[in-house]
Amino acid sequence: MGWNSWNWFADKVTDADIRKAADLIVSTGMRDAGYTYVNIDDTWEGKRDANGVIQTNEKFPDMKALADYVHSKGLKIGIYSSPGPLTCAKYEGSYGHEEQDAKTYADWGIDYLKYDLCGLRVIMNQEHPNDPDAQAKMARDAYMKMHKAIVKAGRPMVYSLCQYGNDQVWQWGPEVGANLWRTTGDIRASYDSMILIGLSQAGLGKYAAPGHWNDPDMLEVGNGKLTHDENIAHMTMWAMLAAPLIAGNNLTEMNDDVRGILTNREVIAIDQDKLGKQAERVFAGDEIEIWSRPLSDGAVALSIMNVSGDRNTMRGLRLPLKEVGFPNGAHAHDVWTGKDLGMIKDTDVMTIPKHGTVMLKLTK
Repeated sequence: MGWNSWNWFADKVTDADIRKAADLIVSTGMRDAGYTYVNIDDTWEGKRDANGVIQTNEKFPDMKALADYVHSKGLKIGIYSSPGPLTCAKYEGSYGHEEQDAKTYADWGIDYLKYDLCGLRVIMNQEHPNDPDAQAKMARDAYMKMHKAIVKAGRPMVYSLCQYGNDQVWQWGPEVGANLWRTTGDIRASYDSMILIGLSQAGLGKYAAPGHWNDPDMLEVGNGKLTHDENIAHMTMWAMLAAPLIAGNNLTEMNDDVRGILTNREVIAIDQDKLGKQAERVFAGDEIEIWSRPLSDGAVALSIMNVSGDRNTMRGLRLPLKEVGFPNGAHAHDVWTGKDLGMIKDTDVMTIPKHGTVMLKLTK
């Protein structure tokens, strides 16, 4: 759990922005809700010195001092690089300097590395044109090389692979030391983007486990023109998926509604449930998606999503209580409202607004 600079600041992010973000993560209660990492995305990089050591650019005059500041707030700090010669934004990558860079990050006090494939793609295409298997091996080898460099540097770091779900990364991510791996292309601040990414995670649950997570990209809660119900749907989907919760909103303008969604303790508890089981789809229709996730206390989280987008809906749909372990009905707790609903049966009908979601915690 944490916050990343890219969704809001993109290439404009500065040292001052990161310090302010750290301040706000504390003052808004996000730190106390579990948001720990303050992650700098692309465009912090300067050139290398005569010995090949990476330097920061003028936007980040002293990375060690910045890391110390973030740590002083009871938070951790993350950074970004690429296995290619250049990053996505054409700044200095780590190609050929993996051990140097990992040591530099450790010396600065970095706690998290997002490692983005895009800078390596040019070389992959040059060395292995029209050979996707060889390109995939090259990517895996590059990720393993940086993993070994991080281990050698001696400072624990969360290792986040960003390669957009190519080459079925979920099958081999743990083998190269990854703690999380992107399963999709970049998210945008729209309901269509969010729901497309969320629903595409069906079938990937068996690859998620404590310490190794599918990553459907950063949260856009509070960004763009997402409505209250769409923000709720977004946060619910990510919690059901046991996804990393990396916020990407403008913290300086975060209103009470967005803060309440991002810091809802019951929702976060489901996301962070120690069993680590990712939800799977149990029903898919034109208007409704229902997903189920087992929890460590024996309960089941159930999300019922109206994906139709044009009307309130439920239309007498039977709840799949038997399929998720409750053939005789279940005691239901509405996670977002905090209300106990008492016993429910599969014939119960709920009205769900367009793009809305009901999230239930079911117990016997």
